[in-house]
Amino acid sequence: MIQGLKQAVVYNHHTEHAPAISKTGILGVGNLLLRDEGFGVHVIERLQNDYVLPPGLEVLDGGTAGIMLAPFIESVDSLYIIDTVKSDSEPGTIMRFSGTGLYGGGIRSGISPHQLGLLEVLDLCRLRERAPERVVALAAVPEDLSTGAGLSATLESCVGQVINLLREELAGRGLHIEPKAGADSA
Repeated sequence: MIQGLKQAVVYNHHTEHAPAISKTGILGVGNLLLRDEGFGVHVIERLQNDYVLPPGLEVLDGGTAGIMLAPFIESVDSLYIIDTVKSDSEPGTIMRFSGTGLYGGGIRSGISPHQLGLLEVLDLCRLRERAPERVVALAAVPEDLSTGAGLSATLESCVGQVINLLREELAGRGLHIEPKAGADSA
């Protein structure tokens, strides 16, 4: 869960050793066993099942993989993170963070003191000079973080909204996500 975000950091990976990358990634993170905490994973599932993804766009269900996300993060030059955010805003509020806002209060801290959280993984990629140039987080304020499967009705209704935000942003970058024939696009 992204906590108290205010600004975000954009990383550059301009080094002699970095290969030319022209790929955008969408990373959905979260724990499916804690209801709304699995929001990012549910968004990825809907994208994979109901939409045609263009060449140059990769999506990943990152779950709670921590450091194991580094190869995916390092393989893209633009990264969209889909998650939940801890906020005093009303449940179901969707927030967008970029620039220095990703570090305003922490993205997805590790579940245990021995696990790396998403921010630490991004920092590791930056230290290795392989972080994406652009990092954007789209996050929803959760309603129910109790143990259980499935999203609350509030966050279920946000899945389509976040996908539409992604479609708009990516269309502006020349990447068009189109609904599959017969799929519900919202």
